[in-house]
Amino acid sequence: MRLDAPFEIDLEYVQRMMAWLLFVDPASVARRHAMQLGLGAASLTKFCRKKLRMKTTAIELNPQVIAACRLWFKLPADDERLAVVLGEAAEVAAHAHWRGSIDALQVDLYDHDAAAPVVDSAAFYADCRRLLTEDGCMTVNLFGRSSSYEKSLQKIVAAFGSDAVWAFKPTREGNTIVLALREPQTPTRAVLAARAETIQTRWGLPASKWLRVFKPVA
Repeated sequence: MRLDAPFEIDLEYVQRMMAWLLFVDPASVARRHAMQLGLGAASLTKFCRKKLRMKTTAIELNPQVIAACRLWFKLPADDERLAVVLGEAAEVAAHAHWRGSIDALQVDLYDHDAAAPVVDSAAFYADCRRLLTEDGCMTVNLFGRSSSYEKSLQKIVAAFGSDAVWAFKPTREGNTIVLALREPQTPTRAVLAARAETIQTRWGLPASKWLRVFKPVA
């Protein structure tokens, strides 16, 4: 977090977790519901609530992480647009409560060792797909010393279908962001470029650069 801009997203891989914006009408964003599985430093949660003005729900297993975000990282208190829920991501994904109601699902699940995703099964990704609205989208951060990108990717493809999955090239730090759509979309490059320009102008994310390193996996 940059102290002079606590509600902006500073890290490149976290910015890329917002690539779902390329697949929706920008005018519809504020009416949508974002969910983060894994709070981290709350960058995504703060951005979705404050900058995009979305209904935002974050699921975090560790109460100390929630406390640290509230104390040090300017995470606001819960209100009508924000709910930070103490819970386990796989249980939340499997539960019927939020099924079919999430437009943007952002999955970043690592323990303190950051060796591999702590939840990374085909069944989990299938549950994630069931959380999504018809035009909903999941973005996942794949990173770690002992993780296998290809194995994780195949689990996501098994749940969503190869024609619904897109991926970035890895960042310099080794984070690879994968995007999976509830239903396949085939936007033209012109549509993606126009949306990228709007995203960049309206919300300050480097979306035009994304298009050079982002493509379908099929």
